Amino acid sequence: MKTITQPKSKHRFYLLLLILLCSLHSPALFAQQQIRVTGTVKDTDAPLPGVTVWEKDTNNGTLTDENGKYSLQITPGSIVTFSFIGYKTQTHIISGTTLNITLQPDEAVLDEVVINAGYYSVKDRERTGSIARVTAKDIEFQPVVNPLQAIQGRMAGVNITQESGTPGGGFEIQIRGINSLQRTGNVPLYIIDGVPINNDYVTASLSKSILNTGISPLNSINPSDIESIEILKDADATAIYGSRGANGVILITTKKGKAGKTRFTVSSSTAFSKVNRFMKLMNTEQFNQMRDEAFANDGMTEYPPNAYDMNGAWDRNRYTDWQKELIGRTAMSNNLSLGISGGNEYTGFIVSLAHHQSTTVFPTDKGYKRNSASIGFNHRSKDNRFQLGTSTVYSVQSNDLPAVDLTNPALTLAPNAPELYNEDGTLNWQDGTFQNPLAQLNKTYGNETKTLVLNTNLSYNLLSDFYLKLNAGITNNYFDEQVLTPHTIVNPALGHTSERSQSQKSYRSFNSYLIEPQLEWNKKTGVHSFSVLMGSTYQVSNNNGYTLTGKNFSSNALITNISAAKERIINQMNSSEYKYAAVFARVNYSYNNKYIINLTGRRDGSSRFGNNNRFGNFGAIGAAWIFSEENVLKNSRWLSFGKLRASYGTTGSDNVGDYAYLDTYTAGGGYYNSVFGLYPTRLFNPDYHWEKTTKREVSAELNFFHDRIRTSTAYYNNRSSNQLIGLQLPSTTGFNSITANSPATVENSGWEFTLNATPLKTKDWMWEFSFNISFPKNKLIAFPDLEDSTYKNTYVIGKSINLVKLYHYEGIDPETGLYQFTDYNEDGKFTVDDKQIVKELDPKYYGGWQNTLSYKNFTFDFLFQFVKQDNYNLNANYNVPGIALQNAPEVMTNRWSPDNPDAPYGAAATTKNSEAINQMTPFRQSDRTVSDASFIRLKNASLSYVVNLPKAKIESLRLYIQGQNLLTFTHYLGMDPEFINLGYIPPLRTYALGMQLTF
Repeated sequence: MKTITQPKSKHRFYLLLLILLCSLHSPALFAQQQIRVTGTVKDTDAPLPGVTVWEKDTNNGTLTDENGKYSLQITPGSIVTFSFIGYKTQTHIISGTTLNITLQPDEAVLDEVVINAGYYSVKDRERTGSIARVTAKDIEFQPVVNPLQAIQGRMAGVNITQESGTPGGGFEIQIRGINSLQRTGNVPLYIIDGVPINNDYVTASLSKSILNTGISPLNSINPSDIESIEILKDADATAIYGSRGANGVILITTKKGKAGKTRFTVSSSTAFSKVNRFMKLMNTEQFNQMRDEAFANDGMTEYPPNAYDMNGAWDRNRYTDWQKELIGRTAMSNNLSLGISGGNEYTGFIVSLAHHQSTTVFPTDKGYKRNSASIGFNHRSKDNRFQLGTSTVYSVQSNDLPAVDLTNPALTLAPNAPELYNEDGTLNWQDGTFQNPLAQLNKTYGNETKTLVLNTNLSYNLLSDFYLKLNAGITNNYFDEQVLTPHTIVNPALGHTSERSQSQKSYRSFNSYLIEPQLEWNKKTGVHSFSVLMGSTYQVSNNNGYTLTGKNFSSNALITNISAAKERIINQMNSSEYKYAAVFARVNYSYNNKYIINLTGRRDGSSRFGNNNRFGNFGAIGAAWIFSEENVLKNSRWLSFGKLRASYGTTGSDNVGDYAYLDTYTAGGGYYNSVFGLYPTRLFNPDYHWEKTTKREVSAELNFFHDRIRTSTAYYNNRSSNQLIGLQLPSTTGFNSITANSPATVENSGWEFTLNATPLKTKDWMWEFSFNISFPKNKLIAFPDLEDSTYKNTYVIGKSINLVKLYHYEGIDPETGLYQFTDYNEDGKFTVDDKQIVKELDPKYYGGWQNTLSYKNFTFDFLFQFVKQDNYNLNANYNVPGIALQNAPEVMTNRWSPDNPDAPYGAAATTKNSEAINQMTPFRQSDRTVSDASFIRLKNASLSYVVNLPKAKIESLRLYIQGQNLLTFTHYLGMDPEFINLGYIPPLRTYALGMQLTF
């Protein structure tokens, strides 16, 4: 019996224990121990969304919604904190179910704004360097592919130009001007979550005819995944990056998980884009009149065989608006993203998946696609000694486009050119007299880009004041592009077959890893504060690629496979390795939170230099005086913050390509005794060394009336010397030039002004605006022996390096209708020596004005961008009126005739009138082709409405409409003043509708 009853008693004990444990976790009992606290958090005027409401020492917390309301299930007697940036944190002991909070503004609001400075973060109040910042609220809802487009006009000292309206194209960005005489040496350093990303594949070899200059590396990141973009400009901010910071540094920080419940976010938008402005071209009547005049002026009564509009081959009374036909479609883009985020007081996570798809304005359904994923994880221990952060950004892009931009034929085709299609739907070649532009759609360009950026940040508090840190990252880029040229791009009557088809393929891979161990010491003793950071960088990058061409295919079905071509050519095959190592340090000292000194230094080593000059030293000093903390101003009723800061230092550049100092040889030149030959392509020069940029800046920051008005004024002066350029060699050496350092010096200087204000802030209304303007000046201040060098016709001492030398246009001879130019050397010819007119193409000033108006749940935002500049106009791209079968701008209807001797354009002529034809070269290279290209553009406008649906468990629903490049005010002679190349699509006007659902 004992053996039976004892287990029963044990069973009863375990059963009772199990029932007790279950009851402790039962909802009924839990509900008795918990209460739900609700309330509203506001400031003195309006509800505050996004306030963190947290039960102390637990994982229990939430955020207030768009109306400032919160709800939190909590144990009575617990301590709850309410915190929000810019307001003083409040702590309360819970004793009831309702608690309404009014947060008080923190007079030291700048103490809470933390700026990412790369290797360290700094409070905006204590910042000694020049750092411009744009956050997610100005980026994530814009209908753009590239985040650079979203920040145009928003930052002082940062000039961004979009180089093609075709999706997937590139951007040019200048941070305080052009430093290097090498155009490829002015690219800034891009860093995503602490990892530098590759710029090399932006010069894609096969994309020139459709994407203009190349591809932006930032196309790989979804703009909605970005938390902030910081741009480092002066020496104090960039010197810690040493040789990589000469042209500025662009820091991109992706979004991180935040404390609170797990949130799901679904975003979707659809955008419609069209060419912003068509050029005014001649209609058929005006075109025919021009052609009639041309033949009459040349005394031609018999028309040549190629004058199809005159000899009856074409119906000369037809009219087609070729701009509408070839570039007039509505491009569409779709964005869809899903985000999941959440966390507690110690751990946060975020996962974002996104899909983007865009078509073009060309008559094709081809276009651009991007699928991306972003994953972030951050954790800290309860004792706050250990911190871990990881981020992953991965994207796959593909671009399937025509290989040729159809903008040029859209602007030059005769308005009475034949129809595009025959009655049976085939392309019309009009008996061989018409080069049908749609045939170019058969020639295709495609690329695929895979980008992976991995980053890990570790930090451990060794002692009370010492932190051991590690930043590590991996970057992988795989870029594959191909151009397919089938024989069907020409008239079938020519009898071409697939033997005339051709395929070109280019492949690039870039793999890099980075390791940066760091040691940081922070100490505060009374009125003294110290911060010391020491670290090192080791980076290895491998670059591999090839370019192949295949010709003569047995069938176009095999054209994508070069191995199926009967003729195969290896155009290029290369492999290179780049190694970079550095040590760096930062010492920051603050006295009484008023006087701040910041010292940075870096010693870099680069494999791009020979042993004689492999290492370079760079550094800077920055200082700030927060004079508003002085006793005489500390209690000022009108000045809430005042700071003077200055910086001085040097940065450098090794942007010359790998192995540039070595003797190099290239395979080619044919066979000799059945052996493929090599020929020399570069001379050995172990003595050239780093380009060096010395940067100086002084700045004043003033805030008034409790930070309702915030201003900043800065003057900078940067000088870049030791320019790495090709120096001329005697032809007897077999080389035209050798890469070497030139004593030429380029100066960039200027003023930058910013103004941020909150003129109106009430319970229902809010008006905020920001204004920035920059006055840059670029100048070549030294170039010894310039007049004896090959650059004498390119640069002028005392002028910008972004200049053109032109003939001086004097007008039209009223007797002959011929253009007249100044023959400065009076030799009767127009040569390079007669190009005495210098036009600088740098902007004289640029900036932006942004406004945000809010009323309850409605928000209206708009941004005007403006630029004052000169640039090439349409005269640089058009020929003599009437020559060949090319249309011309409508302004050329005002041309010379005996009855109109004072016209701005010369007489119409055909190819027979050689004197008029010969004049077109000096005309297109004269100052008549450069004019005012200034503009004011309504860059962005948006209207959004946010609604909360708590009964449906929807935290917020945002509905919005966005516009991009909506209005442009300009006197520019051409399609678009921002982008002056008439052979490519300019930036498009875009309208977008979207929604964001958070639950």
